[in-house]
Amino acid sequence: MNSLTGKKIGSSGFTVIELMVVLTIIGILSAIGVNYHRKAIIQTKEAVLKEDLFQMRDALEQYYADKSRYPQDLETLVDEGYMRRIPADPITKSSDTWELIYEEPIDNDPDYEIGVYDIRSGSGKRALDGTIYNEW
Repeated sequence: MNSLTGKKIGSSGFTVIELMVVLTIIGILSAIGVNYHRKAIIQTKEAVLKEDLFQMRDALEQYYADKSRYPQDLETLVDEGYMRRIPADPITKSSDTWELIYEEPIDNDPDYEIGVYDIRSGSGKRALDGTIYNEW
């Protein structure tokens, strides 16, 4: 013991219990941060999906307004300049998985070619709000 300061010599430092408490707190905070990060990534993908669906549905409606019929496929929208490219579904990460919804055929016009009037995601996974992506 040092007579001037009243401390034991060699007593500076942390005990094993103090280190364990600090490491436990850091571990808990890290787990919370990782969870929020994963949720933020999913929220971003969902926002991109909503925007892509909006843009493609808008292009379908513009095509219908100009031509009085819907396009046969999505490539027609690209070929005729309504879209620059078909975006990749952010959930499935592919532009080939879009689920195309075709209009009902008209009985009194046998020459009428049915077209794509709506589009949905090809993913059957659940969104953060509990709905299924291909129901959006």
